[in-house]
Amino acid sequence: MSRFFRAGSDSESESESSGDEIQEIRTAAPTRALQISDDEEETRRVVRSEKDKRFEEIRTIIKQLKNHKKIKDFANVLTDFEGLTKAFEKARKVVDKEGVPKFYIRTIVELEDFINECWEDREWRKTISKNNSKGLSSVRQKIKKYNRDFETDINSFKANPDAFEDEAEEEEEPKELADDESEDEKPKPVAKKVEEKPSKPVKAAVEDDDDDDDSDWGSEDSEESSSSDDDMPAVGKLTAEYFLKSTTEQEAQRREERKREKRLKKEEKEGKRKEDDESGWTEVTSGPPSVPVEKPKMFAKDQEITVEAVVKKLNEIIAMRGKKGTDRSVMIEMLRELKTIAEANNLGKPVMVKICFNIMAAIYDYNPNIATCMKNDMWENSCLPTIQELLDTLVENNDIVVGENIPEESEQLDKSPYRIRGCILTMVERLDEEFTKMLQACDAHSTEFVERLKDEQAMCDIIDKLEKYLEKIGNSEEMCRIYLRKIEHLYYKFDASSFDLKGNKENGSEAVMDKMCKYIYAKDSTDRLRTRAMLCHIYHHALHDRWYQARDLMLMSHLQDNIQHSDVSTQILYNRTLVQLGLCAFRQGHIRDAHNALVDIQSSNRAKELLAQGLVPQRQHERSPEQEKIEKRRLLPYHKHINLELLECVYLVSAMLLEIPYMAAHELDVRKRMISKNFHHVLKMSERQTLTGPPESMREHVVAASKAMKNGDWKKCRDYIINEKMNAKVWDLFFQADKVRDMISAKIQEESLRTYLFRYSSLYDSLSLESLAAMFQIESTLAHATISKMIINEELMASLDEPTQIVVMHRTEPTRLQSLALQLSEKVGSLVENNERIMEIKQGNFFFNKSHPGTKPDQREGYQNPHQHQQQSQQQWGNRNRQQRNNPQQQRAY
Repeated sequence: MSRFFRAGSDSESESESSGDEIQEIRTAAPTRALQISDDEEETRRVVRSEKDKRFEEIRTIIKQLKNHKKIKDFANVLTDFEGLTKAFEKARKVVDKEGVPKFYIRTIVELEDFINECWEDREWRKTISKNNSKGLSSVRQKIKKYNRDFETDINSFKANPDAFEDEAEEEEEPKELADDESEDEKPKPVAKKVEEKPSKPVKAAVEDDDDDDDSDWGSEDSEESSSSDDDMPAVGKLTAEYFLKSTTEQEAQRREERKREKRLKKEEKEGKRKEDDESGWTEVTSGPPSVPVEKPKMFAKDQEITVEAVVKKLNEIIAMRGKKGTDRSVMIEMLRELKTIAEANNLGKPVMVKICFNIMAAIYDYNPNIATCMKNDMWENSCLPTIQELLDTLVENNDIVVGENIPEESEQLDKSPYRIRGCILTMVERLDEEFTKMLQACDAHSTEFVERLKDEQAMCDIIDKLEKYLEKIGNSEEMCRIYLRKIEHLYYKFDASSFDLKGNKENGSEAVMDKMCKYIYAKDSTDRLRTRAMLCHIYHHALHDRWYQARDLMLMSHLQDNIQHSDVSTQILYNRTLVQLGLCAFRQGHIRDAHNALVDIQSSNRAKELLAQGLVPQRQHERSPEQEKIEKRRLLPYHKHINLELLECVYLVSAMLLEIPYMAAHELDVRKRMISKNFHHVLKMSERQTLTGPPESMREHVVAASKAMKNGDWKKCRDYIINEKMNAKVWDLFFQADKVRDMISAKIQEESLRTYLFRYSSLYDSLSLESLAAMFQIESTLAHATISKMIINEELMASLDEPTQIVVMHRTEPTRLQSLALQLSEKVGSLVENNERIMEIKQGNFFFNKSHPGTKPDQREGYQNPHQHQQQSQQQWGNRNRQQRNNPQQQRAY
């Protein structure tokens, strides 16, 4: 029955209505409480310090960085690193107060180590994309430069990494725990007490039915849901106190328990990971999947180790060579282990020799890139000891025959005579090439280069042993190859005993070079070995001032005619030999020969490239990257270099001694040639300077000396060329430097005398030889010889009066004024001819008779008026038609 039609008191109606309201509130109370809690959670604000904000931003980036490191995405690693540095700069104020956080130091150190490990893995770098490779190289350069600012902190981290462990673990904890810990340290706000008002019956009813409401919502298994339900107050008590952070002991204990559980879980995971690694699990890395190659197992415990078993196992290991996924270092270690087993079971020297050949081949294959060199550890610990042991065994055991022509099927390892396939000469040649590449890769001014250069003695000893071995069993071709290797290690080295008359020439470098080079001249069947041996022989002669032998050998060989057809390394050797020949001529006082030898190298301004001593940076845009790599591989090690400043100084001084007298003799000539264009260029550059100070560089000294010689002042010229600065830069680098300086001073006096006579002879009627000799402080015999040579060559119009020792000048040559007048007349005549040609071109009169410029147009050579030309062409056409009519054959042909 409806309550509207129900009769009763007002109290009953009120109770019924209140009951309905209570039922509605019961059903809506849980929803309302949930809505209130959600709204309060959304509007809740946590006040954090500047330190927490900045460090939280850094931690977020570090987390992303770790994820990208796991998949080796270096493009994003670079982006994360740049973002990390920017976030650290934002936190600079906090860092200045608090110090650099330990987790940041740990992160950048681990990043640098990770980048270096990836960079050293060359096989993996070949498989990555171009974008990834670019990101790897960029982040490698940036992290290396960036970590220099944190050297102190990084060193302390490397000294004691455990001190940074706690903070790193806190960084890996969940964000909730980090927030709890940060908030625990903060002073907690105290909630204001809210005055409790008497609750209404509706609220009391809600409180009574809390259990029913909870049962409607169900239960959760997690600890967080249960704890939140237990702590949930009644709806009537959802005040501000509930939403503020409390600091009760129970919550602190709960947080500690969570931390403990987190650490236990982490330790369990690490333990499982170690167990998995031990049980054979492999870590999955990025990049294309490599094909797993099974590592051949060594001999079983009960297996008998014989020569056949070792050879079979050796073939199994060699079969791994070249397969994808094969670790070359593991292959080398397995070969060494096999060699140890063979030695332990006394299988004989032939087996050991065969294994050593394969070890050397594996070492040479370890680095597949031709442009890079062998590592120092591999060179010192593996390569040199193995080749020395192999060579000593072959020298001591004459019954072991090795050769590259012996097939593997006919090898004999168990009984004498032993036959093994292999070429020891090829191994030593490859070793020599690797040694050269190692010297090229070292910094020439570092101690590393000096340490590597010490191994040249070991390299020369190996070549000497092989030479003695091949002299017994080798053929002529092999002897030529090993002789050339020894020559290339000897030809550039200076032997001071060659200048000692009491020295033993039979055992000196001159006799050794002469013996080996003559053998190659006679026995070599290829032009390349003979050419290189001859160039080295000439270089060695020139280095030890045997000028005439070096010059005659160069002229008789005719190498300069066909050297352009040789390979590039031989052309470089030719350039070096030519330069050394010019230096030898200069030391011996043959100035013109020295200039002729050096002019081709110096005039191109590419002496560094032509001598393979470096690349000119201005020409980098002309070379492709591949060509640049090839040219870098051709560069010579630093200990073979020729001093380029010394070379340029010798060339400029030679050009000065030739050019200045020639310029004085042909000063008034209209068309005079230049002996040295490069020297003239240096003089012009000096003349363009508005203010010329005292000379500082080597070029400035030569220019100042040239100007002094041009004026006949030989003392100033000598002082500019020979002084403390020039001695330290150039002249002290020569052997017997005092002798070279005396020669230069004598040449300057002689050429200054010639320059003086060319320049001022027209002002004298006669000159005394004694006064000229006193003026230039030379002997009268030298002055007499110099002037006589000038008169014979018709350079000086004069005659010598022997009784009176006087030079009588002849007035046959024009004066300076007459010469200038002749030059002016020639120039005016050329200008007139040019003007006449221009006028003819403008007027269109192309057929004037030049011999009769006054002729009329109808009297010009070859001139015809248009009517006459038309009449002649018509007449010719008519004659041709008549001939065709009279001759049918010509008509058909036509």
